[in-house]
Amino acid sequence: MNKYNIKNIRNFSIIAHIDHGKSTLADRLLELTHTVAARDMQEQLLDDMDLERERGITIKAHPVTMYYQAHNGESYQINFIDTPGHVDFSYEVSRSLSACEGALLVVDAVQGVQAQSLANVHLALERDLEILIVINKIDLPAADVEGVRKQIEEAIGLDASDAISCSAKSGIGVDKVLEKIITAIPPPVAPDDDILRALVFDSHYDVYRGVMVYVRIMSGEIKKGSLIHMMATNKSFEVLEVGTFTPKATPLEILRPGEVGYMIANIKNTSDVKIGDTITNQKYRAQEPLPGFRLITPVVYAGIYPIDATDFEALRDALVKLQLNDSALHIEQESSTALGFGFRCGFLGLLHLEIVFERIQREFDIDIISTAPSVMYRFILNDGTLKEVDNPAHYPDPAYIDAAEEPWVKCHIMIPSEYLGAIMNLGMDKRGVCLKTETIDARRLLLTYRFPLNEIITNFNDKLKSITKGYGSFDYEFDSYEVGDIIKLEIRVNEEPVDAFSCLVHRSKAESKGRAICAKLVEVIPMQLFKVPIQAAIGGKIVARETIKAITKNVTAKCYGGDISRKRKLWEKQKKGKKRMKQIGQVNIPQSAFMKVLTADE
Repeated sequence: MNKYNIKNIRNFSIIAHIDHGKSTLADRLLELTHTVAARDMQEQLLDDMDLERERGITIKAHPVTMYYQAHNGESYQINFIDTPGHVDFSYEVSRSLSACEGALLVVDAVQGVQAQSLANVHLALERDLEILIVINKIDLPAADVEGVRKQIEEAIGLDASDAISCSAKSGIGVDKVLEKIITAIPPPVAPDDDILRALVFDSHYDVYRGVMVYVRIMSGEIKKGSLIHMMATNKSFEVLEVGTFTPKATPLEILRPGEVGYMIANIKNTSDVKIGDTITNQKYRAQEPLPGFRLITPVVYAGIYPIDATDFEALRDALVKLQLNDSALHIEQESSTALGFGFRCGFLGLLHLEIVFERIQREFDIDIISTAPSVMYRFILNDGTLKEVDNPAHYPDPAYIDAAEEPWVKCHIMIPSEYLGAIMNLGMDKRGVCLKTETIDARRLLLTYRFPLNEIITNFNDKLKSITKGYGSFDYEFDSYEVGDIIKLEIRVNEEPVDAFSCLVHRSKAESKGRAICAKLVEVIPMQLFKVPIQAAIGGKIVARETIKAITKNVTAKCYGGDISRKRKLWEKQKKGKKRMKQIGQVNIPQSAFMKVLTADE
């Protein structure tokens, strides 16, 4: 075991766009420092979720402690916190950066700077972190190291003259990265006193041991048997175990200032741990909590319902456990006439929704469906009250609405210059306003747009990728609320409103959205014995209609030849029967219809 010396500790994160080789570089660092035995090594070692491996993305922050003998003969403890790269997980990144003194900015030598790298670098600069630039994938035939250096200097404004060139896959230059971490990233600042202050930057639920809390010790120390106090939740616990991740949880005697590790106390309730909380000593408490995190505000809302009503309790438990692991998830209970009891959940974006949806199905084995994603609108009523609505079911009576406001976001889009025209068309289609166009280099442009949030949460990313053949990238941040003509589009099946299909939209998009949903429903609702009208309505006005044809039975098949009046008599009889059936008939909408309609495109 290495002797403790705060000057020999380095804490860092890696920030990068998706697929720029961040997880591969992490693998190489683990190999070089002999943290993982060669026989246990596998690709994307820190991405331990099936989903992360399948999609090739990092979803969770994974801390790991490495010990390294540097060229100067000193032995160093290097704490690395692996961070996600996707825009939807930027909160995860901001938490990890709060526990670090430095960050590696990894840029792909072929793709160059992407929108997400820009966003995450700004998060790091806000926290005054030391940033080391690493240009990765230099062994690829299309690599352009000098071009990427220029891009970094022009687009981000960092000096890239001493950027390290490496190839994480083949291991070229990775030892230089390790040496640079030691020389360029400052050690943690020595604390002024011995009062325990530890920052909670993550946590997860272990079925056998309760809540495992990930901490960065700022001052004081924490060991087995310590009595600790959580400042935000005002709860006290006795510590049962402390340790570090190497990469598996390894118990230690004590965690000291500057170190990153985990703590297990007898915490059974997931609500007792808040991410961003400060842990202090129960007896000698810190006066002020550490400058912590803002409470994260969800961007996209969707309802999640169990397909089988008996799974409701299991779904609640699953969501609470996921919330502990993913503090950006927001949950409240709701019920719907079509879908029964379920939960209204808030997410940071569409990928976040998709990941939570898949994790519930895989990790907890619960069959669920979700309603169409929506954003939070504000309605100012005649009496001056402000009503926030994210669910069409709570839409106020239009007679009492004075004004409606919708959220707008500021969006940075990076594209190869030849796709400018197509992206401008997409921007107009999505009601966007182009603020400025900047040239990054001979081939690429950075566009700054403002969009209504509800226009970009569903399929904007897919369209951007398909227009730019995969080379475009974007990220967005909340800008402000603006007055917009927001109305409720109601979908009626057999003249009965179905609230799961209804949505809040801008008036200019209502008709096309209504047509798209009606056309989709005709495909997915099975034929009944009577005609079923499907209508999209705004208030009392029908803006779109489709009809599901009736299953017909040829009642006159047996009347070949003979008088036409016999046939007419049978047709009349059939018509009366159908009319009666329509009055009492129920249209059963299959579960698959709900899922398919959510992806209906205008």
